[in-house]
Amino acid sequence: MSANEIKSKARELKELKTMKEELENEIAAIEDILKAAMGEKEEMFCGEYKLTYQTVSTSRFDSTAFKKEHADLAAAYTKATTYRRFSVR
Repeated sequence: MSANEIKSKARELKELKTMKEELENEIAAIEDILKAAMGEKEEMFCGEYKLTYQTVSTSRFDSTAFKKEHADLAAAYTKATTYRRFSVR
């Protein structure tokens, strides 16, 4: 691949990522409008669409607190990994 082709693909990637970000913002804005319209309702039917806005509970491991209280154990079970990060700026 030539330098010009790489430059063109990098430009295309940046443009697509910008479009993706704009779409994600539009999606979030429309979701907020629909959530506001639903108010406290957890479920709403509108034509062929079923909207749900439910409370979900989840449990997650608090690694920060664990490291603070059990630093030796955390160090013993911490595994370092390496990877390559790709970015275009």
